[in-house]
Amino acid sequence: MLLDVVCITAGYGEAPVIENVSLSVEAGEIVAIIGPNGAGKSTVLRTLAGQLVPKSGTVRYAGEDITRLGIADRGRRGLVFIPQGMNIFPSLTVHENLEIAGMLVDAAAERRKAVRAALDHYPALGRKRHNHARSLSGGERQLLALCRIRILKPRLVLLDEPSLGLAPLLVNHIFEEILDMTRLGVSVLLVEQNARKALSISHRGYVLELGLNRLAGTGRQLLADDEVRRLYLGG
Repeated sequence: MLLDVVCITAGYGEAPVIENVSLSVEAGEIVAIIGPNGAGKSTVLRTLAGQLVPKSGTVRYAGEDITRLGIADRGRRGLVFIPQGMNIFPSLTVHENLEIAGMLVDAAAERRKAVRAALDHYPALGRKRHNHARSLSGGERQLLALCRIRILKPRLVLLDEPSLGLAPLLVNHIFEEILDMTRLGVSVLLVEQNARKALSISHRGYVLELGLNRLAGTGRQLLADDEVRRLYLGG
């Protein structure tokens, strides 16, 4: 088991946002978390990333209890968080953003090689390597965020709403990139409002509601579930 989360309760004040949430991710899996707005999906990712310390419960990663480990220490162990929205440095160039992402790569030569490979994989970004990130389109910004994964090659990436605000064609491209990440050996825990798309590429999924585990199953099972289809997939 790569990630094993048992009964975590967490929030931003006295009142918890999530309660007794449990989930797991096996090596090589894409696992989706879906649910309505306010269900606590992003809070789960922030807790697993180390931004929030759970009030109770345990988080085990690669066999190690990391419940109270900081976000930087988790990153050094190969657990990387890509938050929604402001997930790049807009005042820096594309190349500078990638150099910062590569700081966890110890060898300078390997870091430069990884940055070059990421820009080669995304030619549109390569052509804009000297442009400030604020000048990029929404889709290009999301690709720049995903570049970190290609540079760091983490064991597990936590992705929060990667398709937020993107046109349908770009959404398809982003999800193709997520699938490609798994071919590089990266496991993915994904929070996504586009539940149908997320479940269609996921090995397994969890449905959260009001901060609680509601349903769980394979991506295919949840896509076929009448309740999931009625509540989250538009019938």
